[in-house]
Amino acid sequence: MNYGGKGIKQKKRLLNSATTKLGTKLGIFFIKLALVAAIAVVISGSCLVLGSFQGIIENAPDIASVNVSPEGFATKIYDSDENEIQTLSSAGANRTYVTIDQIPKDLQHAFIAIEDERFYEHNGIDMRGILRAASITLSSGEMSQGASTITQQLLKNNVFNAFNESTIEKIKRKVQEQYLAVKLETVMSKDAILENYLNTINLGNGYYGVQAAARGYFNKDVSELSISECAVIASITKSPTGLNPIRHADRNKDRQSQVLLNMKEQGYISQEEYDEAIADDVYARLEGIELAGTSTSTYSYFVDELINQLTSDLMSQKGYTEAQATSLIYRGGLRVYSTQDTMMQQVADDVINDPGNYNDNTHFSINYALTIKQTDGSFSYYSHNSMANWYTKTLGDTRFSLTMTDEDAARSYVEAYKQELLKEGGEIYAETLTFTIQPQISFTIMDQITGQVKVMVGGRGDKTLNRSLNRASNDIARQPGSSIKPLVVYGPALDTGTYSLASAIDDAPYYYSGTDAKLVTNFTKGEYRGLMTLREALTVSQNVPAVKILSKLTPQVGYNYLEKFGISTLVSPKNAINGAHDVVQSLALGGMTRGVSNIDMCAAYAAIANKGTYTKPIYYTKVLDSEGNIIIDNSVPETHKVLNENSDWLLIQGLRSVATDGTARTANFSSQPVAGKTGTTQYDSDRWFCGFTPYYTSVIWAGYDDNSKELGNVVNHNVIWRTIMQTIHENLNLPTGSYEQPSGIVEVAVCSKSGLLPVEGLCDHDPEGNCVITEYFTEDTVPTEYCTTHVKVSICNESGDIATSGCPSVTTKIMRKKSSADKLGEDKDGSEFKTWDADISITDTELSKLCTIHSAKTKPSKVTTGTGSNKNNSQETTAASSETSGKTDSSGLSSDKRP
Repeated sequence: MNYGGKGIKQKKRLLNSATTKLGTKLGIFFIKLALVAAIAVVISGSCLVLGSFQGIIENAPDIASVNVSPEGFATKIYDSDENEIQTLSSAGANRTYVTIDQIPKDLQHAFIAIEDERFYEHNGIDMRGILRAASITLSSGEMSQGASTITQQLLKNNVFNAFNESTIEKIKRKVQEQYLAVKLETVMSKDAILENYLNTINLGNGYYGVQAAARGYFNKDVSELSISECAVIASITKSPTGLNPIRHADRNKDRQSQVLLNMKEQGYISQEEYDEAIADDVYARLEGIELAGTSTSTYSYFVDELINQLTSDLMSQKGYTEAQATSLIYRGGLRVYSTQDTMMQQVADDVINDPGNYNDNTHFSINYALTIKQTDGSFSYYSHNSMANWYTKTLGDTRFSLTMTDEDAARSYVEAYKQELLKEGGEIYAETLTFTIQPQISFTIMDQITGQVKVMVGGRGDKTLNRSLNRASNDIARQPGSSIKPLVVYGPALDTGTYSLASAIDDAPYYYSGTDAKLVTNFTKGEYRGLMTLREALTVSQNVPAVKILSKLTPQVGYNYLEKFGISTLVSPKNAINGAHDVVQSLALGGMTRGVSNIDMCAAYAAIANKGTYTKPIYYTKVLDSEGNIIIDNSVPETHKVLNENSDWLLIQGLRSVATDGTARTANFSSQPVAGKTGTTQYDSDRWFCGFTPYYTSVIWAGYDDNSKELGNVVNHNVIWRTIMQTIHENLNLPTGSYEQPSGIVEVAVCSKSGLLPVEGLCDHDPEGNCVITEYFTEDTVPTEYCTTHVKVSICNESGDIATSGCPSVTTKIMRKKSSADKLGEDKDGSEFKTWDADISITDTELSKLCTIHSAKTKPSKVTTGTGSNKNNSQETTAASSETSGKTDSSGLSSDKRP
């Protein structure tokens, strides 16, 4: 280097040269320009950031329009004593709102201690918390979740609904959240914010809000929670699934300990309270009430039907669509006051599910569904019915049935069927296999005066699905058998005045009318009991008298009465199904196109028990909205008259005989006057008892779901009915009731073989004993004529015909006169049978047939008979013969009539 004088001079010249000065100036300029640019970038960036923040804030919701109240509230259903029995809710709506004064301070403090310790100090955002969170984020590289205040969390849940956000969306939401948090705290008190927050939060297990959590986890009201229980609930909100105190008790316990420590350190609880809470083994209690406290349990059959009725009423009365009605029911926070009596329901459930009421021969039915994804991507669907067809039709196994006794064998059948379906390829996409215990039961109880349904059992065994098959509701119709007779035959017969309880009907071979006439058979084929009163026919449930009565009334009249009795499954000729309808003679025996439902039959018999007035069944009395306003008042149900009070009372007397002396004796119990009617269908597929006391009406049905088997001795449904009803009446301490006799009813002595006034010396000397009975009548149906059925005849012992005066050996006896039977159709079947009273009966034709062996030499003998309107006890008339000069009527008896 040149540091000499010459070198220095050269350098000075170089520095002072124009070129050098220009370069220096340019360098300084670019440096300044860079500084300006940098400052501009910083300013622009700052402006951009500030502008972006301003834009985000400006796009935030207006605080005046912000609603931080939780949406979606659980509907509560109460029993007849106003005890809560069920919670209805959809996703996110299982909450019950409680005010801040109902929430214990310990629970409020537990949430504040763990979620927002400076809640009462900050203005909506916690700057200390934000700085702490920022520090943690910078040091760990992960965003902290600990900076949000309770106010911000409330906004996040109820205003922003923040889920699955991107980073940009999250930043935007956080900015708006903090801005609105500050604004919210200027217009809402801390207590109001905390109240909404504690009613909003997700607390796991489908519970939203602290009241639902208190009920669900601890089966108690939120106001009753202990400090340790408060800490358990406050521990959940950070992770409703991961900190669930039932499924993850260990994790929840760790956080609960932290909550309690925070509460102590922040001065909310004392050391003594802390020690006591730590020592409390709250998780042992949780294990004990896991199922009892779960409000999302399967709805009962009663609740299922209540939901159906409420949905229908909201649509018909309030103009809701079905979707709107459903939303209101599951998210509207309604309070529904049901008619169910919990004690009565429990008794019915216990008795029906008691294995002791069924013998060891019980079965179960297969319920199977299979979806296969085929190799070409298409889906094929199969069920237990298609499996049955494969076994019975494809394989020809006619013994196969979906109802079995061996579960392992059933699974083997299913597996073989499944492998057959999969042998061509494809894979199982979905599969379900369940077993339903058989035979099944349905059971209902109504208060006949109010129409309130007190009990509904839609099936036997565990109920695992909501809104599932309900055998007691209109979901299912079964053939009613003879249980329909009081509604379609005997009630109308008495109500129209066409018959009385004493009216005599001949239980003898009889054919349905029509070209394809068939013999009407009684329960025991070939058994015909002969002349009997209407009461007797009802008591022993003979079929022929019922068909004869309906034929006289006409099936249309019976059909019309069934409509008035509320039977909703009827098929009119206009709406015939494949030509089948219910305006037919066989309707008298329950031969129906669709059948009947249990609840329809219960309501119909309740009308009989209620002096002939039908009352529409109701499952609830009133519905309140979330504010406590009544939106539906259902306390006064629809009613209409079916039978007049007098004829209804007579029908009740007939049904009393069924219970005391007839087919329902095993359903009778001594503490109440039971009345009702049994019903059994062909092949013993269905059994019914529809009965009542002066207090309640109840119907039981028993049968196999698929009609595949006879009930046999598997179950005695009458005994189940009696056990339930007797227990309920005893539990309620109900005094022995009665059916008040109306003023228009009188008692009259009549002949049981004619229904007319008795003839002394005839009716009281019937071959089977005294036929004079006392029966009830309405005043306008009291008989005024005398028995013409009983006759005293003299029979020639040699010819067997009516004796003449010349017959040397004669037997005189009292017999029952019957008209000659007019067969309706082919006589091949009927000719094989004879009535029980055939040997003591005589027809008009036989009365006119005189002994031909002795009649040519002598005059005919006398025949003694009652004469209708004649008030004398009896009358002697001359039997017709070739030697008789007097005029005779067509019956072969003298037409001479004395006053």
